[in-house]
Amino acid sequence: MNKAEELQNARLFEGLLPEEAEMLAELSQERRLQARDVVFEQGEAGDALCLLVGGEVEVLRRRADGSSCEIASLRAPDFFGEMSLVDKEPRSATVRARTEVTLLCLSNKNLQSFARVYKNAFTLVVINIARVLSARLRETNEKLASRL
Repeated sequence: MNKAEELQNARLFEGLLPEEAEMLAELSQERRLQARDVVFEQGEAGDALCLLVGGEVEVLRRRADGSSCEIASLRAPDFFGEMSLVDKEPRSATVRARTEVTLLCLSNKNLQSFARVYKNAFTLVVINIARVLSARLRETNEKLASRL
């Protein structure tokens, strides 16, 4: 797998120059999971975001009664885990592999290293995160409005 190419194909890293994507590729950690493996659990401390480069994951939210409901399904080249980097809060949901999955994960430390070298590119990544979060919020607002 060419990590830099995978990164450049993702909305999260849209607009990065090849050398910027190459540095992020070097900093990223590849993870492979089997179907039903948990990437992370709701409530855990979070310090990394993950780019899905292969397979599909389900995003689950625990209800008050302890049961779980699926709130999203993600496929390559979607990303997840960014909220804990932004707000430093525990994970808001559980992410579990629905199929065999390949991820590229970047920790907060990795991203800070990137920011020291490529300040403008880091700003672009943050803007891309904000765009996706905004789109997700709009989608949630539509779902809520249709239920009322």
